[in-house]
Amino acid sequence: MPHVPLHELQDYVGKRLGVSEWLTIDQTRINLFAQATGDFQFIHVDPQKAAQTRFGSTIAHGFLSLSLIPVLMEDLLVLPEGLKMVVNYGLDSVRFIQPVKVDSRVRLSVQLDAVHEKKPGQWLLKAIVAMEIEGEIKPAFIAEPLSLCFI
Repeated sequence: MPHVPLHELQDYVGKRLGVSEWLTIDQTRINLFAQATGDFQFIHVDPQKAAQTRFGSTIAHGFLSLSLIPVLMEDLLVLPEGLKMVVNYGLDSVRFIQPVKVDSRVRLSVQLDAVHEKKPGQWLLKAIVAMEIEGEIKPAFIAEPLSLCFI
């Protein structure tokens, strides 16, 4: 994560910060997510049954895709110098556009949308992100994650 002086954060608002590296969403990752959340719907974990659906294969859980935002965004989000810690503060909105099929490669496109001081020493950063799927025109989702920075 690039760190910039606090007074320069506003200079990045409205700017595309870049795209992450590609990440493959394989069946092992999907199964582990199902195990962690208890969501064993066949469309995620049963390749034979999922092959009979309109998707033709298993698909990642929507929340699995969302859970990758912090790791895919970590090298892109501009943060203030003197940062003590940053925590996920939630999402302003999420729209799932299309599913991520097993063995797809995804990456995150990140734009900084807003920065404001929530309290002294606490800065709220809002991004707009899109999870791109290699070879697809439409993204998996578009979301507005919030990061609370403590300085």
